[in-house]
Amino acid sequence: MNAHQTRFEPVTEADRMTVAEQLGRPPRAMRAIAARCPSGHPSVVQTSPRLENGTPFPTLYYLTCPRLCSLVGKLEASGIMREMTERLASDPELAAAYQRAHDSYLAERDAIESLGHEVTAGGMPGRVKCLHVHLAHTLAAGPGVNPFGDETLELLRAEWPSGDCAAAE
Repeated sequence: MNAHQTRFEPVTEADRMTVAEQLGRPPRAMRAIAARCPSGHPSVVQTSPRLENGTPFPTLYYLTCPRLCSLVGKLEASGIMREMTERLASDPELAAAYQRAHDSYLAERDAIESLGHEVTAGGMPGRVKCLHVHLAHTLAAGPGVNPFGDETLELLRAEWPSGDCAAAE
């Protein structure tokens, strides 16, 4: 267990059942609850770097809340990721922050188990590919770690997080 792991919650059987319901399938390689929605259900889980069958799974933080997934899906459909990726090429400060997010993500995952390569998730560090991953990273690690996760959270702020997001579905 790495030092970062200690702030996450162990997975209870109730959590496992909730996440299975959220995903519509049993969760794979779930290690911990990394964040919860205001109503208390899991919103982000931390996963092992490998699935139970040994297949590499580089997504360390996985967004599970259906309400958040839906909101992020709408953002992705708007084409915002192309604009975010373009900003990486023209904003060296943003690119450096995104590189640090990538490095942090790799360090956290490798502290659990190294996959032997530098694949993170969400397109890091060269492009923005999946806002679900970036939001999950921000919710798990806190603000100031992943600039695009922070932006995504800010863009969703009016619709989440407040109240019982499970009831809003």
